Amino acid sequence: MPVRKSMDTGEIILREADNLFCQFGVKSVTMDDIAKHLGMSKKTIYLHFKDKNELVQKLIEITIGEQKCIINNMEESADNAVDEIFSAVANIQTLLSKMNPLLFYDLQKYYPAAWDVFHNFRNNFLFDCIGKNLKRGIQEGLYREEINIRILARMRVEQIGVVFNSFAFPPTHFNLSEVMTVITEHFLYGICTIKGHKLTNKYKHINEED
Repeated sequence: MPVRKSMDTGEIILREADNLFCQFGVKSVTMDDIAKHLGMSKKTIYLHFKDKNELVQKLIEITIGEQKCIINNMEESADNAVDEIFSAVANIQTLLSKMNPLLFYDLQKYYPAAWDVFHNFRNNFLFDCIGKNLKRGIQEGLYREEINIRILARMRVEQIGVVFNSFAFPPTHFNLSEVMTVITEHFLYGICTIKGHKLTNKYKHINEED
């Protein structure tokens, strides 16, 4: 992919480091690897980033910012609450398709500051978005009125997190996109009204045809 002329050196380093991390995981990619991949000296990289920890944290902050924009846009453009969830799943599956499953394990174990950024995103922003989706679904008659929004929003956050857990679902034994789909359908069938079930079946059928 050609580099845009408007992209500065720091942005190029971030983009190519991201590509390497997604392919090989974070821990196994060294600053030497990044420099060699870019065809530049480590000294040049250190002019832009103090160390690998800072580079990783900056990448996570950028990725989280992009995800917030995507999620907000999905919320605004979705036809209904069920549509919003299927769009969110498609977005997660896109992330999974280009990401080494070890990435999140590496972040949690070796890069606590970067992990905290992701953890806060998941437990605050994502939790609030799921809560709003549940309220929307109730108002639209798609989700059951008696569901406990706070408990189910927290459960859904944990469901999404477990997909990225390489111990619960080792990628050598599970297709992570399929795991995400199965867990989401199970979640929807548990909270939907008859009207919501019919709509879920409709979207499921459309996705299966694709």
